[in-house]
Amino acid sequence: MRLFIARIKGFIQYKDLMGQLVQRDLKLKYRRSVLGYLWSILNPLFIMIIMAIVFSNMFHNRNIPNYPVYLMSGQVLFNFMNISSRQALSTITGNAPLLKKTYLPKYVFVVSKVTSGLIDCIFSFGALLLVMIFTKGCFSWYLLLFPLIVFQLYVFVVGLGMFLGAMNVFFRDIQYIYNAVVTAWMYLTPMFYPVEFLPDKLHWLVVHLNPMYAYITQLRCLTLYGVFPDHHMILYGCIDAVIMLIFGTWVFAKKQDKFILYV
Repeated sequence: MRLFIARIKGFIQYKDLMGQLVQRDLKLKYRRSVLGYLWSILNPLFIMIIMAIVFSNMFHNRNIPNYPVYLMSGQVLFNFMNISSRQALSTITGNAPLLKKTYLPKYVFVVSKVTSGLIDCIFSFGALLLVMIFTKGCFSWYLLLFPLIVFQLYVFVVGLGMFLGAMNVFFRDIQYIYNAVVTAWMYLTPMFYPVEFLPDKLHWLVVHLNPMYAYITQLRCLTLYGVFPDHHMILYGCIDAVIMLIFGTWVFAKKQDKFILYV
């Protein structure tokens, strides 16, 4: 509890620094780009179009009411997790010169990276909205609940980023291992195929042990069916987020004093 309170106080004390780091990340990402932030909408939109063309005929008769929205709902959330966690992985080693010159709470770099990814994710929801409009998707007041799902995933990714960022300082091979893990994770997450396609044992594992399934399923309840997400999915999502945050913060706090010796 003391560690948690200390982290909250640190967030408040260094909120301006985190804001500047987020702005820096966004400016560097879109520097010299003509369309700028529009790429946060166009990029997932282009990928969705390609994947929809490839997979729509394969799954069109599998009780998926609106395949482009089904696909886009999974893509937006998984891309946020994937990109943000990859960037968080190298935050400590990438900011080594700054860490050697002055004292800063090291978790600030991880949180700012995930937060900049969150802003991109919010822009990507613009692409999802366009797809829903174009395909005459299901619009309801429940769509306003999407921040609840995004917040769960944000907390989960912060914890995951803390763990990866700490581990990468000591084991540089973690970045290559994580690439393989994320690839397997993507195929074990029903983004472009119905979960019913999986064998019974694998189906159970994905439904109960894959956090991304809980977040994506919640979002699809809002975008595909216009209903409130299942309470069990919300509970799974919250539990996964809290566990990952506690675990990632614990590992990060335990290792951070040794970062300076390895970066």
